[in-house]
Amino acid sequence: MTFDTVQNAPSPAPGSPPGPTPGNVPVFSVGELSQAVKRTIEGTFERVRVRGEISGFKRHSSGHLYLSLKDDQAVLAAVCWRGQAGRLSIQPEDGMEVICVGKLTTYPGQSKYQLVIEQMELAGEGALLKLLEERKRKLAAEGLFAAERKRAIPYLPRVIGVVTSPTGAVIRDILHRLADRFPRHVLVWPVAVQGEASAAQVAAAIRGFNALPEDGPVPRPNVLIVARGGGSLEDLWGFNEEIVVRAVVESAIPVISAVGHETDTTLIDFAADRRAPTPSAAAEMAVPVRADLETSIRTADLRLFQAMARGLADRRKYLDAMARALGDPQTLLGTATQRLDVAAERLGNGLAAGLRQRRSDVAARAARLVHPRQLLATKGQALAADARALDQAMAGLLDRQAARRDRVAGRLHPRLFEGELRAAGQKLTRAADGLERAAALKLRDAATPLRMWAERLENVSFERVLQRGYVIVRDTAGHVVGTAAATTDGQAVRLHFADGKADAVIGGAGESRKPTRPAAAKPSSPPPLKQGTLL
Repeated sequence: MTFDTVQNAPSPAPGSPPGPTPGNVPVFSVGELSQAVKRTIEGTFERVRVRGEISGFKRHSSGHLYLSLKDDQAVLAAVCWRGQAGRLSIQPEDGMEVICVGKLTTYPGQSKYQLVIEQMELAGEGALLKLLEERKRKLAAEGLFAAERKRAIPYLPRVIGVVTSPTGAVIRDILHRLADRFPRHVLVWPVAVQGEASAAQVAAAIRGFNALPEDGPVPRPNVLIVARGGGSLEDLWGFNEEIVVRAVVESAIPVISAVGHETDTTLIDFAADRRAPTPSAAAEMAVPVRADLETSIRTADLRLFQAMARGLADRRKYLDAMARALGDPQTLLGTATQRLDVAAERLGNGLAAGLRQRRSDVAARAARLVHPRQLLATKGQALAADARALDQAMAGLLDRQAARRDRVAGRLHPRLFEGELRAAGQKLTRAADGLERAAALKLRDAATPLRMWAERLENVSFERVLQRGYVIVRDTAGHVVGTAAATTDGQAVRLHFADGKADAVIGGAGESRKPTRPAAAKPSSPPPLKQGTLL
């Protein structure tokens, strides 16, 4: 027995008493009745179109969409399975008025019926415009349409990427316009420009161009053109999707939007770096006119040549004027040469005079210097005299002290002054030690400058000069021969070296040399004087 048979059984007339329960009416289980209702509803409403406002929209973690469609009279539960949700042309939102296509079914677990959505579209152009305006305000609030983030289009890109349909008239218009203005390398990424898959394909194409390596086998474009011909709001809706707008904003390559005709406006127009009213206008924005560039280059080349010619002519006139103002270079050079000769002669005379003056000064200073041995002898004599005087003074002092002690001892008992005498003796001993140390310090201080003067005198002595390889030439009388002009051929001379003396003859065929014993080395400094004791 079917559900239809039960449903069509005769019912008692209104107001009549209930009759006896028929014995042949079957009894259904809850599950059987729910399945019968499910088959009836699905068979009657296998495909329906329902218009309503979305309420309670929820996207489950499994990917299924759950929502309700409502109007002013009723509420209808709806579900869209994960596989179909990814193919919807719009993204559901609460408050959106839509038309859903699907089939009606029941959910026995909760005793309710629901619509399984297969397609979804906005209900009318007014709803589309409302959704478009809300989405525009949302994206603008995020700063995606800000003018400061837009970039300049390259003046002459090497490669141009075009995102459009490969079979439409748009790509032919773009290629024809580029060929007329300035032929460039064009890469076309074919996409669907209308329908449910349009937005995802356009966004993937923009990201795909950006993912190309700059030095890869496929050249990376320098500018992108997203183009489509005109159409209704529904036809252009794919370019209003948020996924396309965000792909344009994230693109590292500048984007030119050329969607629709001049009066058509989509959200991609606000996000792109430049908006073109038509695809042909986008091609004109991408490249300049080659003929205009050639004309500009020729004009600039002519102006540059004329400017260089004028510059050279002006500089030639300036050089001619300077040449007339300048004197004869030979005259100027001759005067400078003469001045240089005079200065060179004065420099030679000045050097000779300066050397003579320095020699005279050195000789005068050497004559005034006293040999260190003599200074040390003089200081030693003075020190010995001071020591003798000190010894005499100390002896007299001791004699006087002894006499006084004897006198005092004769009048007083020695034990009364034994402590005082001991203290006086210690004091006298300390005074003698201090005097001895002072004398030693005095001698050391006096010896330091004497040693310094001795070293200076030794440094300027002629013996140091001889040690560097020089020789003193003397005649037989012992006079120094200072110049070659003062000698004669056959003259006997004596050569004084650092390590001894030798005889020689000037210009003689057979020179006789009589080496002498080396002079005894002089002590570097006199032996230090021994300081005797004062007591």
